[in-house]
Amino acid sequence: MSGIAAKLQQNRARAAGVGTNAHAVKFLSQDYEALKRECLESGRLFQDDTFEASVSALGFKELGPNSSKVRGVEWLRPKQLTSSPTFISGGATRTDICQGALGDCWLLAAIASLTLNQDVFARVVPSGQSFDGDYAGIFHFQFWQCGEWVDVVIDDRLPSRNRELLFVHSAEGSEFWSALLEKAYAKLNGCYEALSGGSTTEGFEDFTGGIAEVHELSKAGPNLFKVIQKALSWGSLLGCSIDVRNFIFTSAITSQKLVKGHAYSVTAAEEVEDRGNLTKLIRIRNPWGQVEWTGAWSDGSSEWRQISDSDREKLSCKAEDGEFWMSFSDFLRHYSRVEICNLTPDALSDDSINKWALSKFDGNWRKGSTAGGCRNYPNSFWMNPQFLIKMEEQDDDPTDNEVGCSFVVGLIQKNRRKMRKVGEDMHTIGFAIYDVSSLTPNVHLDRNFFQRNASAARSESFINLREVCSRFCLPPGEYLIVPSTFEPNKDGDFCVRVFSEKQDAEISAFELLNVLNKVIAKRKDIQTDGFSLDTCRNMVNLLDKDGSGKLGMVEFKILWTKIEMYLVCFHACFHPGIIVIICTVWFRSRLTVKKYCNIAVRLLFVRIRTSNQSRQKIPPRTLHPTRLSLLYNVRLLWCCLRQTDIGGQS
Repeated sequence: MSGIAAKLQQNRARAAGVGTNAHAVKFLSQDYEALKRECLESGRLFQDDTFEASVSALGFKELGPNSSKVRGVEWLRPKQLTSSPTFISGGATRTDICQGALGDCWLLAAIASLTLNQDVFARVVPSGQSFDGDYAGIFHFQFWQCGEWVDVVIDDRLPSRNRELLFVHSAEGSEFWSALLEKAYAKLNGCYEALSGGSTTEGFEDFTGGIAEVHELSKAGPNLFKVIQKALSWGSLLGCSIDVRNFIFTSAITSQKLVKGHAYSVTAAEEVEDRGNLTKLIRIRNPWGQVEWTGAWSDGSSEWRQISDSDREKLSCKAEDGEFWMSFSDFLRHYSRVEICNLTPDALSDDSINKWALSKFDGNWRKGSTAGGCRNYPNSFWMNPQFLIKMEEQDDDPTDNEVGCSFVVGLIQKNRRKMRKVGEDMHTIGFAIYDVSSLTPNVHLDRNFFQRNASAARSESFINLREVCSRFCLPPGEYLIVPSTFEPNKDGDFCVRVFSEKQDAEISAFELLNVLNKVIAKRKDIQTDGFSLDTCRNMVNLLDKDGSGKLGMVEFKILWTKIEMYLVCFHACFHPGIIVIICTVWFRSRLTVKKYCNIAVRLLFVRIRTSNQSRQKIPPRTLHPTRLSLLYNVRLLWCCLRQTDIGGQS
């Protein structure tokens, strides 16, 4: 299958909804409904042979076959652990999540935040699952993976020791949605041990498809509290953590019971009147379900007696549930960073919320070809993939003191966690952004450009996390994003996402190709390999008046109007299944009859056929080169509007 055909097939699938949360891709081709039906008909409980209940599912080193930590581990179903297991009891809450022997507090903090937004929670944890009725020992969960949602099927055999769950568990021990969710995520990443160590933002993004930002609290701006309040009201997921400065004590607990090197969830931010003054408070949860802050505004502290009964009731706190309040000033003093995951438009149901414009680019680094390393390697840096973005309109937020175009860039390396089993881990990655407004568009820049030009912006650092993400505000213009590993010759796949406040108002030939092929992909009655990039370049060149290599909104509207005009003319004169060469004089006469304006087209070569007719070709020699100035592939759009089934290539 050609590259264009493969891309078109992918577009068809996406147009049909495949990869969306409502129609997730079946991970390892496992169909939850079909497998469950098969188990119910056969009267047996599901056993997942793609993620077996064995030591291989636990890990490879610390939890590997030779580790003492896996001795005595039994894989038991919830009904073997308790007489009355429930999937979700009384609604999913933050207290359903208590950490076990696995170092995945980053993931559990993200899961705890997930329970605060029931709409988002329902996207990850499909409804209708239980241990009653049609129980068959099979469950499923959905996760976002670099641009598409995947549906992961598991059985309910869970690792335990002495009849207690080894990893995540609920406080009362009879609720199992969180343990099963952790197992599904472990399967997605290869094993449980692959989940050890990570950033809360990684979990945030896999649960939402959103883009995560990190705010260093040592550099907190004056409006950070408002940013946190707004993010919570928008349904964003938030986490926070304290840096470990002495790596000997990787989980040291401070004198006021805060855990260093540990991931917490931020669950609320409120202001209360305290002796005539407004005090900013923030609510935080420890996924352990215990070990809480003991300073001001902690559970039972004297500060609670100084506020009104209504405020105290509204901010109700329980002892030793792992959740606590603290003043925002103490939060800034003790914590190192807060992480905010902004949700994508498809995850937001409120139309009044401002929504990001999203652009996504996929690419790869290959040794000796496109893996050039960072700017420290000037002889190879230019070999890295390059992606062009255009920022046209300045922000219109009156409360924002920055003048320019705001956007967030996230660079994600794909599938690195699951490669830990074979000794691989996260690459150290980052990116640089260059102003190319004065250069020829759509040209891969060479070594000379990067040796002579400094970057306009760059990621804050190169780091070995799954994603590097930064927010920027730059003047309107065209910019080139160059993602790279720190060292050259590192193989890997990645995707770059750009979340901008303003939508790009111009369309390139490549973007036009995607738009037109998406139109075709939505038509099941059309059989075609789609538009080619050359065809789209010709269409852009015809109407590109400012020489930018792109079409503005007005120019695109003119192009679309012309295409519709051609279709109407053809529809009035021809029937599907004919092959015709149209000369300029004849075409002009037909346009005149139809009362259309004359256009700068010398020749249109159109080949159309229905699916039940034989394929024919017109030899190129029948087209005199001096009369051929433009070759339009309008047959596709014509048939889109005329409901005609066509095929073949021109």
